[in-house]
Amino acid sequence: MLRFVVLTHDHPNWHWDFMLESNGVLRTWRLNQEPTLTTPIEATPLPDHRLKYLAYEGPVSGQRGHVLQWDHGQYQLLQESPGILTIDLRGSKLQGQATLTSTAEGAVWFQFFPQEP
Repeated sequence: MLRFVVLTHDHPNWHWDFMLESNGVLRTWRLNQEPTLTTPIEATPLPDHRLKYLAYEGPVSGQRGHVLQWDHGQYQLLQESPGILTIDLRGSKLQGQATLTSTAEGAVWFQFFPQEP
């Protein structure tokens, strides 16, 4: 299984970086809310990040704040097609399925569906 990490990042304002290991990089999205709700959260695509962020906490180069690990674990890709990415997350906090869905207008939405106990 591939790895994922969610980092809290305090620059330029507080947000969460959701990162998925893929082909030697971390595909990354910025979430403006904590990713534990079952309601959609807007996700802003960011440039790919280096794999070192899977285990990194501390200052970000270029005076871009600090990151702390909020969750990490493994994921399995369930579906990827134009406009939708569905994954199964196995982290310490996030256990269940998540989707990233792109709209025709270009917005991306993250939605998490917790695993039933």
